[in-house]
Amino acid sequence: MTRPRLLERLALHRPELRAWALYDWANSALFTVVITAVFPVFYSKVLAADLDPDARRSTFGWATTASLLVAAVISPLLGALADYARIKKKLFAAFMALGVLATAGMWFLRPGDWALGCVLFGLANIGAAGSFVFYDSLLSHVAREGEMDRLSTTAYAVGYLGGGLCLALAVWMIQQPALFGLATADTTLPARAGFLVVALWWALFSIPFFLSVSEPEPALESDEQRGMNPVRVAVTRLVETLRELRRWRAAFLMMIAFLIYNDGIGTVIRMATLFGEERKIPETTMLGAILVVQFVGIPCAVLFGRLAARIGAKRAILVALTVYVGISIVGYNMDTVGEFWTMAVLVGTVQGGAQALSRSLFASLVPKHKSAEFFGLFSTLEKFAGVIGPAVFSASASSGAAILSLIGFFVVGGAILACVNVGQGQALAREAERALHS
Repeated sequence: MTRPRLLERLALHRPELRAWALYDWANSALFTVVITAVFPVFYSKVLAADLDPDARRSTFGWATTASLLVAAVISPLLGALADYARIKKKLFAAFMALGVLATAGMWFLRPGDWALGCVLFGLANIGAAGSFVFYDSLLSHVAREGEMDRLSTTAYAVGYLGGGLCLALAVWMIQQPALFGLATADTTLPARAGFLVVALWWALFSIPFFLSVSEPEPALESDEQRGMNPVRVAVTRLVETLRELRRWRAAFLMMIAFLIYNDGIGTVIRMATLFGEERKIPETTMLGAILVVQFVGIPCAVLFGRLAARIGAKRAILVALTVYVGISIVGYNMDTVGEFWTMAVLVGTVQGGAQALSRSLFASLVPKHKSAEFFGLFSTLEKFAGVIGPAVFSASASSGAAILSLIGFFVVGGAILACVNVGQGQALAREAERALHS
């Protein structure tokens, strides 16, 4: 028996698989440069420099909270609408465009523009979160049986590489502005140019997705007819899904588990640089550590895909959550640059694997004809939970207490995940698909 080719082992052996995974490459530039590394520091030192430290931390945290709330409210209805009206790609494009334009708008920010910065940051968050509802919902359509875990983890690895390269370029521009013709009296120019690069990167590398990923054929429920009012059908579908959540017990428990433990993961990502700044970690060290996270994450995300093939996606996620408990303890006690580096490396080993396998595991627990609807609901619960972590961080008396509180997110989320009957949930989803087409 011949060994499968490399692309097949990575689930990149068809054009639609490669195009789907490439969106992680495109969008990761936003998460590395804007959300995680450069914008929080730019916000603190330039836009909100006149605010006191507590106000800087709280305004940034509440901007994140507000944007996630907006995304949470609109996601489920749009997901149900996309399933019926066959507009997954159109809604994906609309949210992606919103995020790209908001990121490009950061070019116009000047010292003291903290309010405008919060608005643009929030819109970029909404654009990214909204686009991922429809992007994630297409996973079960582009991947065949046995490919979802591999494709999802490979896409995260591709995203780490793309995000890392874009961040390296942005850092290079900031540290060596003369090489790029950015050495002027305006010291904010290199960072603002970096935001513009992110917008272009995001838009350019999204093109293959539109060219190679097909809009799936809509599947009608037994009491639906083509031509019915799409908004009315979407509302009806959403209400029915909410009523039937007991039937989809495995998917429901997975949603609850994910929204809890991913809140902890998301808080680590979004607040890392502000946390490091409070602990007097040099800016160059923080940027370097975030780069390390990206490049450590590339092989580790792929390895988590292989681990899932051996022990199952659920057990692999539980391994990652155990490591996150250790990360929280290291973060609470962190006082030195070396400890910050330790934290960064540990995050890099598990971040991509935990989130990629959560995506593929949930996709396997829901029927394909309701994928956008379920991912819209999944996104809603995730975003409402994502409000809690940044809010805790913003409201805490100290960042140390906030980071230690994240242990609860990982322990409680992991305990609920352990109760998910994956085999039963997957069988129920496939049975629903067969019943619809019989």
